[in-house]
Amino acid sequence: MWDILTYLLLIVLLAGAVIAAALVARSYMSGTSPLDGFFGPKPDKRLDVVEHTSVDGRRRLVLVRRDNVEHLIMTGGPVDVVIETGISPRAVTRPEVVEPQAVFSRPARTFGQATAGEK
Repeated sequence: MWDILTYLLLIVLLAGAVIAAALVARSYMSGTSPLDGFFGPKPDKRLDVVEHTSVDGRRRLVLVRRDNVEHLIMTGGPVDVVIETGISPRAVTRPEVVEPQAVFSRPARTFGQATAGEK
């Protein structure tokens, strides 16, 4: 029984050594660290869902950005439809905030003061 377990352990160790040697050889040829595949920097995202909204119970409008170009897609119906392609993203301008103005004004009173007509 120990003979089978010993051979199985030997096969697992040899397979691990072969995998480690392949990682080291790959990193040596590419000039990077052997652990870059696991812990290296991730590439920039090329695809992003910018915005989505529900049209009805089944269909949705989805604005997708790919390589800095936006595409409007309707999904969820009998077929998915590309509505518009090649939309160039523009800077979103927010409307100016308008400060509310009082409709009427009265002088501020402190605690305990009342005007002559309120006594």
